[in-house]
Amino acid sequence: QVRLVETGGGLVQAGGSLRLSCAASGRTLSMCVMGWFRQAPGKEREFVSAGTWSGPTTYYADSVKGRFTLSRDNAKNTVYLQMNILKPEDTAVYYCAVTWDYTNFRSKDTYDYWGQGTQVTVAS
Repeated sequence: QVRLVETGGGLVQAGGSLRLSCAASGRTLSMCVMGWFRQAPGKEREFVSAGTWSGPTTYYADSVKGRFTLSRDNAKNTVYLQMNILKPEDTAVYYCAVTWDYTNFRSKDTYDYWGQGTQVTVAS
């Protein structure tokens, strides 16, 4: 069992920044993939970013590449999503999730555990 708790959401003006945190506890995370997804009202949950817990490689959706950065602090069992140059279209509930399946980490159906989500609202 894995428990994920996201924090850091809020209201920000377009062009601003936020940093989301995802604190994980429970099952060993050393071989997992940590993913970030978002869901806007009336839309499907979509992939934002992912990275392995123990390696340097990170992946991003084209819509956030160059603006968002995934990082982690292994000692704190926490993954971060630094979001810069935010746009109104980034407005959504952001979720972190965990999977041990490396083959299709861009798909929400791959993930085994999810956090409760944190709201990000970008005002124009």
